[in-house]
Amino acid sequence: MDQHKTTAGALQTPMTGPINNPAALAQALLHNPGATQALNNNPTAAGNHGVTHKPHLNNPGVGQQLISYPGVGQQHINNPGVGQQLISYPGVGQQHISNPGVGQLMGVPGSGQGSINKPSTAQALMRSPSDSRALIRGDRGSMLSMSDDNVMMNQILTTHAPDGREFDVRPLLYLVEDILNRATQHVDFLVKGTLDQVELEERAQAANHIAMLEALTYTIDRIACELSYKALGGCDAHATTTAIFNLLSSYTWDAKLVISLSAFALNYGEFWLLAQIYSTNQLAKSMAVLRQLPSLLEHTAPLKPRFDALNSLIRTMMDVTRCVVQFRELPLKYISPDAPALATAMTHIPTAVYWTIRSMVACATQISSLTSAGHEFGISTTESWELSTLAHKLRNIYEHLKQQLNYCYKHIEERMDVEIYQMLLAIFDPNVLHIDNMKALKALIYDKDDKLPLLDGATKRQVSLDVLRRKNVLLLISSLEFANDELAILEQIYNESRIHATRLESQYEVVWIPIVDHSIIPLPEEMQTKFENLQSTMPWYSVQDPLVIKKPVIRFIKEVWHFRTKPILVVLDPQGKVVSPNAIHMMWIWGSTAFPFTSLREEALWREETWRLDLLVDGIDPTVLTWIKEEKYIFLYGGDDIEWIRRFVNSARSVASASRIPLEMVYVGKSNKREQVKKVTGIINAEKLSYAWQDQAMVWFFWSRLESMLFSKIQLGRGDDQDPMLQQIKKLLSYGREGGWAVLSRGSNIAVNGHSSTVLPALGGYDEWKINVAEKGFDGAFKEYHDKLHDAAHPCCRFEFPNTIRIPENMRCPECPRLMEKYTAFLCCHDEQGIPGSLF
Repeated sequence: MDQHKTTAGALQTPMTGPINNPAALAQALLHNPGATQALNNNPTAAGNHGVTHKPHLNNPGVGQQLISYPGVGQQHINNPGVGQQLISYPGVGQQHISNPGVGQLMGVPGSGQGSINKPSTAQALMRSPSDSRALIRGDRGSMLSMSDDNVMMNQILTTHAPDGREFDVRPLLYLVEDILNRATQHVDFLVKGTLDQVELEERAQAANHIAMLEALTYTIDRIACELSYKALGGCDAHATTTAIFNLLSSYTWDAKLVISLSAFALNYGEFWLLAQIYSTNQLAKSMAVLRQLPSLLEHTAPLKPRFDALNSLIRTMMDVTRCVVQFRELPLKYISPDAPALATAMTHIPTAVYWTIRSMVACATQISSLTSAGHEFGISTTESWELSTLAHKLRNIYEHLKQQLNYCYKHIEERMDVEIYQMLLAIFDPNVLHIDNMKALKALIYDKDDKLPLLDGATKRQVSLDVLRRKNVLLLISSLEFANDELAILEQIYNESRIHATRLESQYEVVWIPIVDHSIIPLPEEMQTKFENLQSTMPWYSVQDPLVIKKPVIRFIKEVWHFRTKPILVVLDPQGKVVSPNAIHMMWIWGSTAFPFTSLREEALWREETWRLDLLVDGIDPTVLTWIKEEKYIFLYGGDDIEWIRRFVNSARSVASASRIPLEMVYVGKSNKREQVKKVTGIINAEKLSYAWQDQAMVWFFWSRLESMLFSKIQLGRGDDQDPMLQQIKKLLSYGREGGWAVLSRGSNIAVNGHSSTVLPALGGYDEWKINVAEKGFDGAFKEYHDKLHDAAHPCCRFEFPNTIRIPENMRCPECPRLMEKYTAFLCCHDEQGIPGSLF
């Protein structure tokens, strides 16, 4: 057989002329004279449709991943759903059965009638235009009056006897799509006078696909001849379709469809190729005259309905073909042939293949009639109606198959998502060791199609994941609702931490992982703009496209790392192991001092910490830190009740004056009600009541740090109700939700952390405890009296944990030893611009 095989040189020679013409190149690849001659000289190959003994067709890798359609005598023949379901499916037979006066009921030709009987070319060309029209209308009558789809489909199924050979039809489909797309575009150009320049991939012209085209050229040519001669001879469309099925009996359903479409594209593409170049190429011009193209193309306006109908049907044929091939390519690893959507589709695919090939026959007949009968044939709208009817029927079949295909894709996606999720659980298992962090990072950031999935915030260039190899990586995970205040503070900590890292010779990088809703794809323009604006402000790495973070990764981040809406900072060591599930809390509390932001470092910092004023205001306000160094008495207070604030400030000043102590006061607002806090701050300034933080970012950061102290303790599993520091943190957070409060310290040492209901009465009872000031000091005497009032009247305590954090199973009241009751609450603070990033 090797002596007859067409060589590469033989293939290159015929393509020398049209090599700069994509349509001509596609034609040359399909219609390869060298390959055809080689197969004609080999009777064995010809008898087996030109593909026997071709080793590249028997590809086990392909076969393992492809779905085998049932053959003759299998479930389709004895499955009543094959005929009964389709006959009741709209557009697959019912609407034509009751059409009166359109032909007579014709018997279904047997399989023997489907064999190739080529009419004489002379006889075909001698038919008059009126005879051609009569034959086409007669064929329409046979199509519309066929009432028994069961009989018809059973006949087609008896021709289906696949021999087990498998090959990938996708490259051939790419080539056919290129031809038909360019041909249908050219139709629009001739009729409308415009042509959109669309760059189509020449994927089917790779050298490794030439051998497959050589093997199939003979079969494609035979079917192309069948379409042309039967169209000219006026044969019954069903008989022609059955004959094509007989030719393709050994192929799978998807191969039957693609090979048949290739044969049609060969004829149709040649027709429009001549129409495209006949005015500039003498050889093409002579051929075009023989085909009556110049006369035909001079009357394009009356032909527009015919061309539009042809375009519509051809595009639907391509849609169905693509859909059938996609079913063939479904990975059996993730979907079983017994899956409802796939099983349903399998029963409909034979009918889809039949009507698509039947449509090719109709299109070929229309083209043949144009070239043989001239432009006068195209003035009638009857034939356009016939093509439109077929397009409607085929479109209904396609929509049904496409729906089942979408169900299959959804099923596969769900199975793949589960697999990826389980893989993530295995990769981030704390007991599993890795050589470096690349496996973990590639599991989180999908880079299969994009080798440069990251954007370097410093250079604004795309980079690969390798820039993170064997480094400490901080994954900043957030939604697109990222407050500017948070970003500013994070950037400050980031810059300070890089100085620490350089000093400690430790490499670390931050990567922003944005979480977006994958149910809205592509992202709305507003969301994409918000992402790009945020990305442009970040000095660290970020993913180039938020959609590279896939759904199972988002599920893992939410379920395992407990992300909700608040930003979290997951820290990975150079081996990809999680060393902190959320370092954002220690960042807020200690800033760059917490470097390298591991849970071990967090525990060490807490062991060194005490309940002091520095802890509450560190890094926020240098004025207060100066007061602390000067050992002044300081009242830190908050709330939104301006009347209570006036009474508290006046009482505190009176008591301080009477005791002759240096007292400073600072208003720090509330953890919510941003607008109300701004109003109170304005009144305090206007009445000169005390010092107040003017920048709302300072108010936000104070409460965020306080909340982070609580959550850090809980995250470390140190939520011990016997921890005195934790009790004070919980008290202050609770007071910040209700009424007013005040914290009294001398320098850094906190003496009193009290609610408005006890602090103001304690100041009002100064006459009762002033005698103890000389002995116990102002802070000691005030604390002793305050604690007596507190023991007599415990204020209510409450904590409102939103779904943005992990909620502890239980919690004891910081005011008393009882376990607090758990409620589900709905809260609205009537504050459209709530404290940015507030956890409460």
